Amino acid sequence: MSGRARLALCAAAATLLASCSLLPLLAKPTWLLQLVPLLAVQTGVGAAARRIPLGRSLTLVAQLLVTVVLLTVVCARQHAIAGLIPGPDTLRYVAELLRQGSDDISRYAIPAPVTDGIRLMLIGGVLLVGLLVDTLAVTFRSAAPAGLPLLALYSVAAGLSDGGTDWLWFLLAAAGYLMLLLAEGRDRLAQWGRVFGGPPRPPGAPGSGPPATVRTGRRIGAVALGVALIVPLALPALPGGLLDSARGGMGAGAGDGSTISAVNPLVSLRDNLNTNDDRQVLSLRTSTNDLSDLYLRIVSLDEFDGTTWKPTRREVVDVPDRLPTPAGLGKDTRRGTIRTTVTSAETYAQDWLPMPYPPSQVRLSGRWRYEPVGMTLVGDHGQTTRGETYEVTSLDVEPTAEQLAAAPRPPAALWDEYTKVPSSVPEVVARTAKEITEGASSHYEEAVKLQDYFAVTGGFQYDTRVEVGQGPRAIANFLDKKQGFCVHFSFAMAAMARTLGIPARVAVGFAPGTPQADGTVAVSQRDAHAWPELYFEGVGWTRFEPTPTRGSTPSYTLSDTPGSSLPEEALPSRRASSAPSAAASPSESCAGGPRGLRPCDSPSAAAVPYRGHDGTHWWVWPLIGVGALLVLAAPLTPLLWRRRMRALRLGGHARTAQGAAAHTLAAWQELTDSAWDHGITPDESLTPRKAADRIVRLGRLDPAAAAAVHRVADAVEQVLYAPRPRPAAGVARDVREVIEGLRSVVSTGTRLRALLLPRSSVRAWWAASAGWWALRARIAAARPAPRRPSRQHG
Repeated sequence: MSGRARLALCAAAATLLASCSLLPLLAKPTWLLQLVPLLAVQTGVGAAARRIPLGRSLTLVAQLLVTVVLLTVVCARQHAIAGLIPGPDTLRYVAELLRQGSDDISRYAIPAPVTDGIRLMLIGGVLLVGLLVDTLAVTFRSAAPAGLPLLALYSVAAGLSDGGTDWLWFLLAAAGYLMLLLAEGRDRLAQWGRVFGGPPRPPGAPGSGPPATVRTGRRIGAVALGVALIVPLALPALPGGLLDSARGGMGAGAGDGSTISAVNPLVSLRDNLNTNDDRQVLSLRTSTNDLSDLYLRIVSLDEFDGTTWKPTRREVVDVPDRLPTPAGLGKDTRRGTIRTTVTSAETYAQDWLPMPYPPSQVRLSGRWRYEPVGMTLVGDHGQTTRGETYEVTSLDVEPTAEQLAAAPRPPAALWDEYTKVPSSVPEVVARTAKEITEGASSHYEEAVKLQDYFAVTGGFQYDTRVEVGQGPRAIANFLDKKQGFCVHFSFAMAAMARTLGIPARVAVGFAPGTPQADGTVAVSQRDAHAWPELYFEGVGWTRFEPTPTRGSTPSYTLSDTPGSSLPEEALPSRRASSAPSAAASPSESCAGGPRGLRPCDSPSAAAVPYRGHDGTHWWVWPLIGVGALLVLAAPLTPLLWRRRMRALRLGGHARTAQGAAAHTLAAWQELTDSAWDHGITPDESLTPRKAADRIVRLGRLDPAAAAAVHRVADAVEQVLYAPRPRPAAGVARDVREVIEGLRSVVSTGTRLRALLLPRSSVRAWWAASAGWWALRARIAAARPAPRRPSRQHG
């Protein structure tokens, strides 16, 4: 094995060893098994390109093209032309996969599942690192800088890992890098041999010890290992999902910072609603036949700073056997009891426990803490919902419109805390709230008018992709555009309610899920939801639903049409019986909210997958055709070029003496290039006669082919050295006989390589490079020389 081939293998091995540090971040190692053959092909292409040899830039381009094709075959084969060639549809699909992978990284905890998006990012990223390492260490023969991409790969993994076996992955990455350095040192020494080594010295003699190259390699390795240890410690923490260690929940004793939050209640709401992969996160079994109010509440956001809502940091306590009655709930308010068993998916890890509100008892295992004000449970010391099964007993509070309308003023402390509105909130928010609720006789009527304005009468549309900006102007922009999703509706209604003196907060969780044939209820990512909660003394925190086409409108906010027991047709839904049916959900496209509880033909869908242009422009197909021809012709370019050159060199020639001489020299060039294609490298320092002897010896030619080689060499010597050269006949025929002789003695692999990837085709690149430099020289010579300013003597 040659030194460069050994160096290429060590570069690939170093990349694989460094990528092993990513294994703790994923649930399964399948991505690594897929990576190994892809990295092997990428390395093999580089080795073949250097063997031809191609120029450094062409070698890099060849590896890059092969890498793109490999990723297309592995990750986007159904969207590629002939399953191999990337086209416009492939680019759109890959962009969507990358966006999905970014969402998955921010959503899942460690170890995360290997989704299509994460797999593309992992394999593509490692192949890119492998390409950089191979280019630096092998193509440019500089292994020390190749440690930088390896260090970047290890540092990313070390920065995200939770400790544990970090030392093992560090040792693997360090061993790969040191192996690469030693391979380079061995290759460099092999080029010099023992010419400058001198005789061996006995141990202890002056000058004994490792050579300078080995000492330098040791120093480089020590520095690189030190940097690899220090850099991960200095990396800043990055927020979100795989990149975040959530700090402890909501109060003292809530955790030690080791918890990984899979769903940020606000940040990933839009991502969950827009995802193309609607994964089930929870499965429910409940005692109620009315699923319209079975919202699962994760946390309440009660602190409003004018820009966003967030949970107030509060003290947490041990989970009591019986949870206290929710604040403000009076004895006269009708209530029932619901028992719900919740099973969380293995891929869903959340710090807060999703529960129906208000809970009265929770039976679960693990380390959980209770926050009394929000009536939420939060994981302690890394506890999450991943794979948990728990039972929640909750109250089914059924207030009447009369009770809500007659609610007395809440306690002063509660009113002060939950009606705060920062001065940065635009005036249009309070002004619009007053205009909407004009004529209302109670806070309850104001709340109903706000809900109806957003859900029915205000002309708002549900859109998960709309941008309303950030900061204090976001609510004003939303009121102006009248497009948004649940976060915008809930934020706006809660803020407007506070301007009217109604205590308000925002709840985040899941809308009612989809009944299944087995009697369970499936809750998926797209059921993620936010809604406002308003406080009424005697009832407590009460849910409202301002988001159109999402969830269900509470029965206490609806009025019956005179003479009918049915709800008003203009309203989205009424609380009614919705027992689980024996059939599964009729359509997966009805993705916004509880899909079996409302029609699916709403004009504003909750979440729509990516849709590109409805039709393809006429000019796309010619471009695709040209691109396909170029991609197919690229591997055949060396073959076609060599056939063309052989035809020109061995074709007819002028009948003059000069034409015959040029023909003889061209035939000799073709003979030496053909020998080169079959593994006999040209030696320009030899005379034609000695070069002919070398070709006969190394090519193991038979007597007939050997005689043909010598006849061509004699003709070349006549052209080069004779005072009056005699034109030689049959030179082209002799060259073709030599080519057949070379083909007959080599292996099938060498014969195919000489046909498809002839080494001598590199002359085309050399000629193009020489032409480019000649053109630049002519352009530089044609430019007028800059005039020097004359000096004036005074």
